[in-house]
Amino acid sequence: MSELITYHAEDGIVTLTLNNGKVNAISPELITAFNAALDRASEARAVVIITGQPGILSGGYDLKVMTAGPKEAIGLVTAGSTLSRRLLSHPFPVIVACPGNAVAKGAFLLLSADYRIGVEGAYKICLNEVQIGMTMHHAGIELARDRLTRSSFQRAVNNAEVFDPQAARAAGFLDLVVAPERLREAALDAARGLKALNMQAHRNTKLKVRKALLEKLDEAILADQTHLG
Repeated sequence: MSELITYHAEDGIVTLTLNNGKVNAISPELITAFNAALDRASEARAVVIITGQPGILSGGYDLKVMTAGPKEAIGLVTAGSTLSRRLLSHPFPVIVACPGNAVAKGAFLLLSADYRIGVEGAYKICLNEVQIGMTMHHAGIELARDRLTRSSFQRAVNNAEVFDPQAARAAGFLDLVVAPERLREAALDAARGLKALNMQAHRNTKLKVRKALLEKLDEAILADQTHLG
């Protein structure tokens, strides 16, 4: 497994730890490693926990790739949106244990999971695209529209509002906020609870619940490939 993703399996729970520099940039290589890790976790029929390093889940897409040219940017955004779609339809429960900043694609990882746990502290969760001069992509809009509260969606997408952990919970980015030292155990507790589900029923129900979103994402991903921004 690539060192960009640390894979740890124990008792039917797989923890995937992002490890790509100080901001855990979402690069093409990391997405490839991510998909390979999800393949492996699916074969193990495991509940998945996604996390990062202390203080950071991810700062978003690799800016070197995003600024290399339109082709490179479209390719990376397409791969990232496709990864979000995969997480949303993953046959086994997906938890994100957020240890700190989750910006742009980092925040979209939160919106792609079944259960999201953040830590207390002075860090930010935000969709900062318009702040840095990027028009929000279609897939991001549809994902945020579905997972955030109505008023928070407008503030997050149009205004690039920065949310602290408690505000992020109210907005729909997080489901639970715990002390930093409790993050690992809280994620494992959630995973153990989700392990008790009937996995076929979980998968089938999740696909029914998210049918409209998945269809909109398919259309949005195609639209972004035609014209990003």
